[in-house]
Amino acid sequence: MRLQEVECLTRIPPASCYLVASGATGAWAGKDGMLAGYTEGGWRFIAPVEGARVLDRSSGQMVLRRNGTWESGIVRGQQLQIDGSTVVRERQAAIADPAGGSVIDSQCRSAVSAILSMLRAHGLIA
Repeated sequence: MRLQEVECLTRIPPASCYLVASGATGAWAGKDGMLAGYTEGGWRFIAPVEGARVLDRSSGQMVLRRNGTWESGIVRGQQLQIDGSTVVRERQAAIADPAGGSVIDSQCRSAVSAILSMLRAHGLIA
């Protein structure tokens, strides 16, 4: 069997439930992507609904059911606030690399270009 222990976010326990991984075998064969819990009557399987969230105990990350598959490590939102201050919001327009001017400071240009490159790589500017 291949499985990943997760904490079910429900009001009705089981003590543990498991997210069945692809390629599961034995009693779990054909149950890929389902939630499994053991009861007095044996294993019970629940087909997850779109938007279901469970906590992966091994990593501490939330796992989300989206578009028919489980995903983790992705955070979606419109903005990030810390202590009431907006830190990140929607992607902004492109900023051109430094060019021209009557005084050229190559070290400064290099530093500004590196900053712009990282902002682009992180998707914060176009």
